[in-house]
Amino acid sequence: MRLIVGLGNPGRRYRGTRHNMGREVVERLAARCRIRVDIQDGWATIGRGTIDGQRVLLGWPEAYMNVSGQAVADLRRRHRIPAEHLLIVYDDLDLPPGTLRFREQGSAGGHNGLQSVIDALGTTGFPRLRVGIGRPGPEIDVVEWVLERFTAEEGPFVEESLVRAVRAVLVILETGIEEAMNRFNRRQG
Repeated sequence: MRLIVGLGNPGRRYRGTRHNMGREVVERLAARCRIRVDIQDGWATIGRGTIDGQRVLLGWPEAYMNVSGQAVADLRRRHRIPAEHLLIVYDDLDLPPGTLRFREQGSAGGHNGLQSVIDALGTTGFPRLRVGIGRPGPEIDVVEWVLERFTAEEGPFVEESLVRAVRAVLVILETGIEEAMNRFNRRQG
């Protein structure tokens, strides 16, 4: 079984914000694959289904980004998911908008939500998909930036990023992380 978790903040206030790109990708994946994500499971909301013949759990923590690790660790423990069958999807300031990056493991790179997951799991050895949101200019506070909604001008570009990210997750399920990295770890031109 695979566990695919999108990081973000809970509640209506944060829907459509830059920091919720991970959750948005998993929501879109669930809709595309007709998997209802409506089961309260500890500190998370999940849905069960099958994608490309593989059993999957899709979901997101019902905790704020910076403390989301406990929800992920709890899901992994209760459903007995090995670290290599976990996929965390999250936003990344250091990647330009429209850029996707798969990694098999590694540090949090300054992302507090991912650091929370690493701390709770006690390992950096799990796959993740970073979805670029870009960094604001020096005159804009980073915390404010990630908690803002995308502008109308950014809308079409964000939409294309979400579509590509869902396709990327489907590729990892169909053919594995190596193929997904080869196909999606580059800027879409």
